[in-house]
Amino acid sequence: MTHISANDLKTRGVAAIEASLAEHPEAIVSVRGKDRFVVMDIAHYHYLRECELAAALAESRADLAAGRYVEESAEAHVARLGG
Repeated sequence: MTHISANDLKTRGVAAIEASLAEHPEAIVSVRGKDRFVVMDIAHYHYLRECELAAALAESRADLAAGRYVEESAEAHVARLGG
């Protein structure tokens, strides 16, 4: 991962981001010497989102297989949550 300073963004704009992303999939933007933001190509973002959704699906399937779930009506669910 590479770093881009906020000052570099001010002076070079999107060109600073493009140059960083040409070599790395993500770039950290630092403000006053502190890491504050991460920028990435939209395709890489979509890939990470797909990974996140796949992990959530795997976790849900594991919960179902282990019996960690409750079958109930919507009304019973709301009541159980204290609503």
